[in-house]
Amino acid sequence: MSDVGHYRASGADRVFSPLTVALLLIIGLIGFAGSLLLGAYAPDLNSGRNAGAHALSNAATGYAGIVELARATGRHPRVVREAAGWKTEDLVIATPDHGATDMTKFMAARRGRATLIVLPKWATIADDKTSGWVDVGGLLPAFDPARILAPAAVMTVTRRPSGARVLQGVRGAPRSLAVAAPQPLQTVGSAALRPLITDDAGRIVLGQFYRTNTYILADPDLLNNHGIRRLDHARVALDLLDFVNATGARGIAFDVTLNGLGLGRSPLKLAFEPPFLAMTLAIVAALALVGWQALVRFGAPRPPTRAIAFGKTALIDNSAMIVRKAGREGMLGGRYAALIRERARTILGVPARLTDDEADSYLDKLRGTTRFSALVADAARAEHRTDMLAAAQALYQWQQEKTQ
Repeated sequence: MSDVGHYRASGADRVFSPLTVALLLIIGLIGFAGSLLLGAYAPDLNSGRNAGAHALSNAATGYAGIVELARATGRHPRVVREAAGWKTEDLVIATPDHGATDMTKFMAARRGRATLIVLPKWATIADDKTSGWVDVGGLLPAFDPARILAPAAVMTVTRRPSGARVLQGVRGAPRSLAVAAPQPLQTVGSAALRPLITDDAGRIVLGQFYRTNTYILADPDLLNNHGIRRLDHARVALDLLDFVNATGARGIAFDVTLNGLGLGRSPLKLAFEPPFLAMTLAIVAALALVGWQALVRFGAPRPPTRAIAFGKTALIDNSAMIVRKAGREGMLGGRYAALIRERARTILGVPARLTDDEADSYLDKLRGTTRFSALVADAARAEHRTDMLAAAQALYQWQQEKTQ
């Protein structure tokens, strides 16, 4: 029997104000939506400045410099981050990190199209002090770049000190490609390659596979950021790209999918792009309507009721509850019949001298289809709640018929 005192709902009884709850919900929803968007587009937001040998890298072995140089000189470069971009007619430059890179699908997509493959050369590790920079740990093993196109093409890779001797162009290569060789110089050999640029010993620096538009650049230092740091080397790098662009396309595409920087294909990403974006917006609108309905449907919290209420009605309710818990509802039928009899005596003018049995006989003589004494007997015989309820309803109905 607790809570005997009055309960008054006030602002002090609230743990959180409605404004606080609304702000918490809004912040939570914004955070949830933000986490979904970041989860869907996190791979796309990767800047690529991970000190790799690719077109997004600012490291010495990267190729971001030649991309910006090509853009500044009107060669319309772009970075390809999806396999679908391999089928362009533009010159595509691939810069795989190592010989274990799977080139099968790439070469199949580039069949008959101008393609330049730059072999890897340096073994690097990320610089601990400067983000995006690398520390050169030496040269890769010669067998590593040699297996880039294996087993479709068998190549051998050699390195030797170049002494900064000038490279030589052959078979129609422009004279502007004659530039001092990098140190050390990496060359490639293959029976399937036609030499275009060689060193002074005839070893291939730039070669073209026979009857194809696929080119191999053996030494990446002719194109990477470290190699084009000088103006004359930067000019040679642009001339080299123009030379291998056999199709005469206006653009140049630098692939980074082979470097692990391709765009991810996430099912979650589909929810934020057409045509599924419309469905996502419809779901969000439906959830907003459901939330609004939940807010306006429920009012202020109902205060707890007293264990013992005030007034006559409360006394009756409490008494009925005690009888119900005791399982004695069926024993109230006779008392209810006596109550109806006393009301009938007053309303219907039953003589006061008559006993209860005589009064029942008197009431039986009144016009009607139901005998009062039979209803009283049914109420007296009731032992269960359902029987008592049926008998009480019958007595009440009899009273209503006689008093109308």
